[in-house]
Amino acid sequence: MSFSSSSMAVARIIFMVVVAVLVFLVFHGSSETSGTADLPDLVLDYYKQTCPSVEQIVRRNVEVAVFKDPRMAASLLRLHFHDCFVMGCDASVLLESQGSMVSEKQAGPNLNSLRGFEVIDEIKYALEEACPYTVSCADILALAARDAVLLRGGPVWNVFLGRRDSLKASFSGANQFIPAPNSSLETLIANFQDQGLDVADLVALSGSHTMGRARCLSFRQRVYDVSTEHDHDRYKRHTTFRRILRSICPKSGRDNEFAPLDFMTPARFDNHYYLNVLEGEGLLGTDNALVAEDDEGEIRRQVWAYASNQKLFFESFVKSVVKMGNINVLTGNEGEIRRNCRFVNS
Repeated sequence: MSFSSSSMAVARIIFMVVVAVLVFLVFHGSSETSGTADLPDLVLDYYKQTCPSVEQIVRRNVEVAVFKDPRMAASLLRLHFHDCFVMGCDASVLLESQGSMVSEKQAGPNLNSLRGFEVIDEIKYALEEACPYTVSCADILALAARDAVLLRGGPVWNVFLGRRDSLKASFSGANQFIPAPNSSLETLIANFQDQGLDVADLVALSGSHTMGRARCLSFRQRVYDVSTEHDHDRYKRHTTFRRILRSICPKSGRDNEFAPLDFMTPARFDNHYYLNVLEGEGLLGTDNALVAEDDEGEIRRQVWAYASNQKLFFESFVKSVVKMGNINVLTGNEGEIRRNCRFVNS
């Protein structure tokens, strides 16, 4: 009788422990492993019943686009970033000017710079054929950004879905909230804080500059206005690199000449960006500001960590890009599901 009672007591304890572990995993496990914390309104399998082929359709179209133009991977990731920083991740960046509404495409940070709109159009067309009036343009942007990173050697992550599309664009918001390529570190931190992102997110998401190119217009000031950089750069690591950039980008003219954001592995998503930053060889002023203007040394330590550990960078990037993808999302009955990503429904 006593053996039976003690056995039951042990069984109850084991049961309670198992339940406690399961509860912990449900509430904490996913946020640790896949960066899915604070996503109450989005769902992993949102289209499971209504459009089960959504991810395959997006992936196939992104693969074709990136195969034709490897630079398109960086462009699709940038589209998602520029969308989320203006009113939230609602595909407002895709809208054309209409009536009194001025498109975000006309704003300074985007004009003659953002690209990839035709790829999103093609994905939307294929999805409308397969699942009419179902998949939002905002979700397409989030999925395309993930697939673009993966196809260039970067990490993969679960994209939680259920975003809806905005009914308007914000030209003024695009000019105000998207960081300029010559922003100071203080301004960058403020820009990210406006979106609910912290310094760790800033450093991790800056790693997006490991692939793609930038126009001369974006880095000319960094090349020729060296006074600020000399004030902060204690190790004077920039003369040879600056000569290379000046040969590409003169003081005037050739505004649309391009230079790779990462000269060593320009088409690959890796951690080489952080090695560039440590050497003072980030292409944009904002890249070098991370270390040059970090008086406390906190950011420098994070940059060193990513430069020496690509796995750590990938893990941090995933958490931050998922967090960014949840900025002010429209869900439920908010907004709409556009039939054409360039225009609100009539």
